[in-house]
Amino acid sequence: MIQQTVTVTGEPTATTHHFRLTFPTSRHGAHTARHAAERWLADQQDCQVAAGDEDAATASLLIAELTANAALHGRVRGRHARLALTLTSGTLRIEVTDARGDRLPAPTPDAGGESGRGLLLVASLAGAWGCEPHHPGGKTVWAEYARRKPVRKGGA
Repeated sequence: MIQQTVTVTGEPTATTHHFRLTFPTSRHGAHTARHAAERWLADQQDCQVAAGDEDAATASLLIAELTANAALHGRVRGRHARLALTLTSGTLRIEVTDARGDRLPAPTPDAGGESGRGLLLVASLAGAWGCEPHHPGGKTVWAEYARRKPVRKGGA
């Protein structure tokens, strides 16, 4: 884990937590990455992400959708995907990078299809989401979630 503290004169200290994990682009790899991220989030006590609360459940759903999409649509033989989380007192940014820059996410599913609704879920839960190219030919799909439970300063 990398932790960064930024202080601006006259402003309260803001701490940013970072989590990064490389995982195989398989169902099991996505599942393992999600569980590792959930454990890490639960350990971030100064940012108050408690297992079982609404923020943790939303974060878990967003991570699950983005990692599952990378495993399903971003698979390249011999290449892994990367999950990166950036957590501040008010926001969680989730980034999932895979090797398939030619397969961009489609936010609208096929009308008769049985799948393809994951990004609709991401769009409804996240404050913002998008896709960026990742050199040399991959992509990073990201989502930002404004947490409902801000950190309280100075006790109760």
